[in-house]
Amino acid sequence: MERENAWKKYSDADMERVFAFSEEYKSFLTNCKTEREVTDFTVKEIEAAGYRNIDALIENGTELRAGDKVYANNMGKGIAMFQIGSESFEKGMNILGAHIDSPRLDLKQNPLYEDTDLALLETHYYGGIKKYQWTARPMAIHGVICREDGTKVTISIGEDPEDPVLGISDLLIHLAAKQMDKKGSVVVEGEDLNVLVGSMPVKTEKDAEDEEKEPVKAMILKILKEKYGVEDADFESSELEIVPAGPARDYGLDRSMIMSYGHDDRVCAFPSYKAMLELPETTAKTCVCLLVDKEEIGSMGATGMQSMFFENTVAEVMNLCGDYSELGLRRALRNSKMLSSDVSAAFDPNYPSVMEKNNCAYLGKGPVFCKYTGARGKAGSNDANAEYISEIRAIFNKDNVSYQTGELGKVDEGGGGTIAYIMANYGMNVIDSGVAVLNMHAPNEIISKADIYEALMGYVSFLKNIK
Repeated sequence: MERENAWKKYSDADMERVFAFSEEYKSFLTNCKTEREVTDFTVKEIEAAGYRNIDALIENGTELRAGDKVYANNMGKGIAMFQIGSESFEKGMNILGAHIDSPRLDLKQNPLYEDTDLALLETHYYGGIKKYQWTARPMAIHGVICREDGTKVTISIGEDPEDPVLGISDLLIHLAAKQMDKKGSVVVEGEDLNVLVGSMPVKTEKDAEDEEKEPVKAMILKILKEKYGVEDADFESSELEIVPAGPARDYGLDRSMIMSYGHDDRVCAFPSYKAMLELPETTAKTCVCLLVDKEEIGSMGATGMQSMFFENTVAEVMNLCGDYSELGLRRALRNSKMLSSDVSAAFDPNYPSVMEKNNCAYLGKGPVFCKYTGARGKAGSNDANAEYISEIRAIFNKDNVSYQTGELGKVDEGGGGTIAYIMANYGMNVIDSGVAVLNMHAPNEIISKADIYEALMGYVSFLKNIK
């Protein structure tokens, strides 16, 4: 079925709303390049909108009632928002879920070294990337360093116009004959993604007996000590990420698109939590927005979707509502309905051979519903029920939300996964939905402004209208 481009339906007033929302999103992307930054940014905004931290409510034994708004912060790397509905939890919740981690380079725990009068940082790539794309471009460093005394230092270098940037050098074309003959997967090896951070040796007295053996590394450590109060050993308890430097930018002469690092999956996370702020003061169903970490590496760990964080948080919320029982929790999860909002691959006319045009996503046609993801024979996928898809179609069409359906490329070309199958393990109805992206997992990805706006409208419609 052919879907109309969403831009065609917009009035002048609609266009103003699309571009205004896109400016908000660009600011979010520019300021949120790690899962910690997304969480901090979101908490600040939702607290201003009346959401309260559940930890304080649990400590005080505060009772929750219909219309109350609460959130849980998962170790600073994820968040669950709840607006309490008037119906019993056992009737289920309406849930929006997205992930807030993105492919990147993480510093190793002992990263800093010197080689031939250059100081470098060793990295370990995170998520699926084409490693050669991450060389010869300006990079920034974001994250935290926790000192041995427990104090924490927040690091962000490379984003302010006055900051220096970092980067990974590439081999000059004049000497790259052998490199150019390699397969793309090994043009740049993982162990060669070392970030150049300095070339100036620390100054020592001429007659000093203990002259520095690694003076350039010593200069970097001197700078870190003076500016942040950290030592070489403090890298052992740090989480530092190397990401592309610079702000989100309008893309295209018509400014219809946005180019930025981190669209996957913040282009779904942003309208998801924003949709919660668009709800009326009272809703029948309890509405939830769940933003999680670690999706790019299998959703494992305490902050990933495979942890017990969400289930435990629902239990705590139900308890504060006076509605908790183990059976009630199981029924609440089973009877819930969810949009697992993760990006899909947009059709690229430069690479048409990997797509099947009747069943792929396109820029500008609204959020994409993927009945199943996985790979090849649907391996590892959630496969949404036809009845549930029918219900979503009805409410989107009623509210004039543009949407499309698609798959992640041709059947045997590859595939991908989301958090949908994990949530479906509770027995709830789940479908993958999200925004189409060009250059997915590259340092700079591209989305349509129309698509993120339609995602917002669709997510609001879902939360309000799903029964």
